[in-house]
Amino acid sequence: MGADEPGPTEWQAGPTVGVGPWDVERDGPLPTDPQYDPQLLADGDTRNVVDPYRYWTREAIVADLDTRRHPFHVAIENFAHDANIGTVVRTANAFLASAVHIVGRRRWNRRGAMVTDRYQHLRHHENVADLIAWARDSGLTVVAVDNTPGAQPLETVALPRDCMLLFGQEGPGVSDHAQDHADLTVSIAQFGSTRSINAGVAAGIAMHAWVRQHADLEQAW
Repeated sequence: MGADEPGPTEWQAGPTVGVGPWDVERDGPLPTDPQYDPQLLADGDTRNVVDPYRYWTREAIVADLDTRRHPFHVAIENFAHDANIGTVVRTANAFLASAVHIVGRRRWNRRGAMVTDRYQHLRHHENVADLIAWARDSGLTVVAVDNTPGAQPLETVALPRDCMLLFGQEGPGVSDHAQDHADLTVSIAQFGSTRSINAGVAAGIAMHAWVRQHADLEQAW
């Protein structure tokens, strides 16, 4: 899917989701500020964006998000084409992560991202060693999220403000190499019969734990 092609939340015909043309929805003349997209002003905006960004160009939205991004990063291993990456990217966008790092295969299923990958910075690393080196150079504490012996409970641990939350693949979890080089490993408390939870769900829980500890909630939409 190309960067400017409609995504899964933009396939509806007409303004059934979002807003219609500016002259139908709003009073007053068409805005001429550069952040507005003339095509969206004329046709309406059905994209998966919050209302304050209606009619804005993608570039303007990204530029505004960049002024507010949080200092945590998210990384996920992708050695077996994990289908959870789209969910992780969408959630990282919702919590305004600085970037999402994909380790291993470049290809991943973008459908689950619901077009949010257009507004989220993504980086690729060939292997875990490259990821760890990048994190060290960037001054980030690497926090592996996996239910392994010796892991500290996510519910009580103090997460570093400048950190990289590292997730493994569905099933095997965080790789041994990543575990060995992480500065900290945290686990998510479970009480049922399953031995693990979905990697995309785990990522959302961990990101929200960071938000609860560090984010300025008055800046939330």
